[in-house]
Amino acid sequence: MNVEFPVELSGAKSSTLMWAQEHEVGAQALQQLRNIAALPWVHGVRVMPDVHLGKGATVGSVIAMYQAVSPAAVGVDIGCGMEGVLTSLTAADLPDDLSGIRSRIEAAVPVGFRAHDEPVSIRRLGLNPRAWDWLWGSFGELHKGVQQRESKAQKQMGSLGGGNHFIEVCLDDEDRVWLMLHSGSRNIGKELAERHMSIAKELPHNADLPDRDLAVFLSGTPQMAAYRRDLTWAQQYASRNRATMLALVMRAIRESFPQEVRFDEPISCHHNYVAEETIDGLDLLVTRKGAIRAGAGDLGLIPGSMGTGSYVVRGLGSERSFYSASHGAGRRMSRNEAKRRFTVDDLIAQTAGVESRKDAGVLDELPAAYKDIESVIAAQSDLVEVVAHLKQVICVKG
Repeated sequence: MNVEFPVELSGAKSSTLMWAQEHEVGAQALQQLRNIAALPWVHGVRVMPDVHLGKGATVGSVIAMYQAVSPAAVGVDIGCGMEGVLTSLTAADLPDDLSGIRSRIEAAVPVGFRAHDEPVSIRRLGLNPRAWDWLWGSFGELHKGVQQRESKAQKQMGSLGGGNHFIEVCLDDEDRVWLMLHSGSRNIGKELAERHMSIAKELPHNADLPDRDLAVFLSGTPQMAAYRRDLTWAQQYASRNRATMLALVMRAIRESFPQEVRFDEPISCHHNYVAEETIDGLDLLVTRKGAIRAGAGDLGLIPGSMGTGSYVVRGLGSERSFYSASHGAGRRMSRNEAKRRFTVDDLIAQTAGVESRKDAGVLDELPAAYKDIESVIAAQSDLVEVVAHLKQVICVKG
């Protein structure tokens, strides 16, 4: 058991336990956490070691509410998360020049604002189409404001996006090759989130909140029912998007080697989502924004930055953390600050040995913009155990 954590957040009106020291968390993020803890529907807040300022709700927070949910506590990239799989390849199978494999991956998966020219054929990828059929069959039930977006959503299925989203080829400490990717519900999830956030802000019970961005929906109302419907859909879209991408990357990897390449069962986890869970004997709505579920035996993926490596972990089932753990290293500074403080030469130096973009377009993603992943893992030794340590050799970003 980690003897240092958790610590109680000072000045919080409801139970708020932190796996980080207050002096390590910015003043604005601390105030956000206190604002969240002051909401009358909140049972408790748990704060992960990768915590940092977010919009309305803090990234790296787990919020348990009674018959209420705040869209800001989920985030605009509904269902964002990770996918990873162990391959039969080893480091010895990889060519000295990895640029060809990176190019194959980039050709298979659109990045940034790009999308597929036509919807990906799920059947051709060998995936069971049932979940995808449900998505498109229920699209007409979503918020009327997104009804013109179905074609775009179909073409973005199986695309990466930009920002901190990535696809990586990694080596573990035994020189086994892993594939890993990070993405969410693309533009359709963002649109749904922002539309419901706007609706919540206009509801009378949210008039006197400490931060209007923390507006909530209440159980038993049509607004909550509509949000939960669209939220569930977007979480499924995000999960299917990652599964499609992983299948495309696996095909690109198979085509890159003369021998047969085999894959284990993938590991998949959301880190921006809502779940109905029993906490402290109460049936609550739990939002994890920048946090993964770490129930006993749950496998999860905790990435660092594009030059530092990542971890495969197994949850220890900590009741104190609301069965949660961090979702990554967490940003140490804003994107604008990273661009001011660092140069492309810094990016090149910090990503040495990684086949990746090394230009101004990804400068805000350089490792120095993120917290130290080793410290983040060490701070939550009572929440997860390490299954594998991964170091990327290829990193694809939008």
